[in-house]
Amino acid sequence: MKKICLTVVGMYFMLLHAFSQVTQDSASYKPRKLKLDEVDLVSSYYTQNGDHSAVRGGIGSEKVTDLANGLELKWVNWDAHQRKNTLTAGIGIDHHTAASQAWISKTGASHRTDGLRIYPSLDWTRENEQKGTSFSLGAYYSNEFNYKSVGLNAGATKKTKNNGELGLKLSAYLDQVRLIYPSEFEPASAYLGPGGGERKHPDYGSTPRQTYTASFSFTQIINTRLQAAFLLDLVEQHGYLGLPFHRVYFTDATDSVEKLPSQRFKLPLGFRLNYFLGDRIILRSYYRYYVDDWGLRSHTASLEAPVKLTPFFSVTPFYRYYVQTAVNYFAPYEQHVKTDAYYTSNYALSAFTSNFFGAGIRLAPPKGILDTHLSTLEIRYGHYTQTTDLVSDVISLNLQFK
Repeated sequence: MKKICLTVVGMYFMLLHAFSQVTQDSASYKPRKLKLDEVDLVSSYYTQNGDHSAVRGGIGSEKVTDLANGLELKWVNWDAHQRKNTLTAGIGIDHHTAASQAWISKTGASHRTDGLRIYPSLDWTRENEQKGTSFSLGAYYSNEFNYKSVGLNAGATKKTKNNGELGLKLSAYLDQVRLIYPSEFEPASAYLGPGGGERKHPDYGSTPRQTYTASFSFTQIINTRLQAAFLLDLVEQHGYLGLPFHRVYFTDATDSVEKLPSQRFKLPLGFRLNYFLGDRIILRSYYRYYVDDWGLRSHTASLEAPVKLTPFFSVTPFYRYYVQTAVNYFAPYEQHVKTDAYYTSNYALSAFTSNFFGAGIRLAPPKGILDTHLSTLEIRYGHYTQTTDLVSDVISLNLQFK
């Protein structure tokens, strides 16, 4: 937790200094020039433990820790046609450790990975308030030790005459998966030592993976207290959809690398319902049904209830229930047979039920916290349990500057 605090404090003073150079405008003034409007800083710490490591074929420690920091800057201007243009630039940096990484080598020797993920993003949105329309474009990049990803997206929304809004977003993610195999399956050509005999400086190849998504949404204000939203995603994936360092052990105790189909179609259907229960309480509910052609079916139901204790201070308890079936290709340790066409012992693809619950607190005084540009401070904590015995905790801090 000390790492989170030091990161946040340092960036906090940096942002205060930056905002002190900007003069405040009146609420009614719409600037012509692009102006820094908002800055969001998010830090989180995640830890988990379990006993079904995919690297060891469904057994062994799943202990993971992850420290994530994200910074997002938003610029706004209005053009000559009074269209609102928003440019959002973000960067995230995660550092994680996983006990299972050492077991990519069958001896348990340390496997060198940097445990660092960097993911910048850039989004532009143009909104025409008079016509009730908006259009957006975005780009994303992610790099960590076992994959690289480039993402592109485009979206549009249109308000209806009866207080509704239609939305469409198209996105594509083009990934390169590094072929890091368990030690017993690593080809000698993966090493650049003299004559291939010195096992240093691994030069892993890579293979592509593509994901294409079309997301449809419809939101409707039913009355002054009730709002609803319907969500539909069409997701198609193809390429290498497993991970080469995930082992599978067969009934005869021999092992191999997990093998999964090279195509997958996913269909999530979602429904949101928000109800304003008086001036102090909002009930936010969500349900999602998911199905894919690997045989996985799942249900998600969640509820959170922000409660305003004062006009500027609120507490938000939340709960999420999730249940899924296993994919057709899953079996536990030493339960697969060699005649299986596809096989995996990754418990993320097994049948399980999970519960996630916690609470958040939010402070947002109208003149900022301590009369500074820090407009919002939010802290959230969540505890997660899964029937595979996986347990995790996450705590996050969000600072918003205006």
